[in-house]
Amino acid sequence: MLPERQKLIRSLFDEYIEMYAARDDRLTSRFSKNFTGYTGGGDFLVKDVHDWVRITRQDFEQVPGRLRIELTDISLQDIDETVVAVTAFFHIHLPMPDHILSRETARLVLIFRLEGTDWMIVHSGISIPYHLVGDGEVYPIDGLRKRNRELEALVEDRTRALEQAVGQLEAQSNTDWLTGISNRRRFDSMLREEWNRARRVGAALAIVMFDIDHFKHFNDHYGHLAGDDCLKSLAQTVEQAERRAGTLFARYGGEEFVMLLPGMDLPAAMKAARHIQQAIRSRALPHHGIPPGIVTVSLGVASLTPSDRVSPEDLLREADLALYRAKESGRNRMCSANGSQASPGSRRLPF
Repeated sequence: MLPERQKLIRSLFDEYIEMYAARDDRLTSRFSKNFTGYTGGGDFLVKDVHDWVRITRQDFEQVPGRLRIELTDISLQDIDETVVAVTAFFHIHLPMPDHILSRETARLVLIFRLEGTDWMIVHSGISIPYHLVGDGEVYPIDGLRKRNRELEALVEDRTRALEQAVGQLEAQSNTDWLTGISNRRRFDSMLREEWNRARRVGAALAIVMFDIDHFKHFNDHYGHLAGDDCLKSLAQTVEQAERRAGTLFARYGGEEFVMLLPGMDLPAAMKAARHIQQAIRSRALPHHGIPPGIVTVSLGVASLTPSDRVSPEDLLREADLALYRAKESGRNRMCSANGSQASPGSRRLPF
């Protein structure tokens, strides 16, 4: 094909595409009186130019905003001196949210004929692999909108399901598999959060750390399954006994548990620890061979007001040290970080 003819054919195509994309009504004056054509979603051949002008204007009214035509391939044909043809493949981007049509490949066939001094369009046929349009449509806009709504609803459902799954996984990662209460990971995270919050407002933060007395003997005597049941029962008892807002109860490891008490100074934390101890004793879980014959716990209590001089690790260290003192001094009692302790028979707390 001669370069000048190729340039001519391409300019005819470019002019058509620009007017069509711009929804320019001057395009209707370029159709030949002997025109034929078919629309992308139609199932009939148009043989009357007046019908085609009507369809074109209907197209422009249905989608008045400018289209974006993304050309992917084009073939130019020089049939004879007065007839040329173009076949083009492209994506149509409508001026609306469109998750379907913009990904489909449309095919356009244009035939131009020289009539007098003007190149007129004698044939236009576009194929879009979608579905037939509705009444009064050129593009399947109603179908697209319906499908888009279905897709959006599907995405919403999938997003919600994903959020729920992520939430469940997060909850599982923060929950002790045996007892169902918070685990060490959750406790460590909340300790940092509550420490920073207490530091901002100048409040105290307390920890009660406790474990089951002679738990190895319990497992040896009753078996490990009974030991698991004991841990679950103790966790349930403490959860029911200490329900104040902001309190976090967690399994720290093995038979050791920990409670985070925001806003509590040492006297208040000792009182809460006593309440926990009494609740466990009231449950009266049998522990044969160990005085007093029921499951008991040793408790360590600590409270600090966060500042630059202390850290969350210091608070944990003090509670752990207090728990060690309680165990060393006979078990079934509680001790505080400052050395105060209460035995099982104490009716008042020596602060």
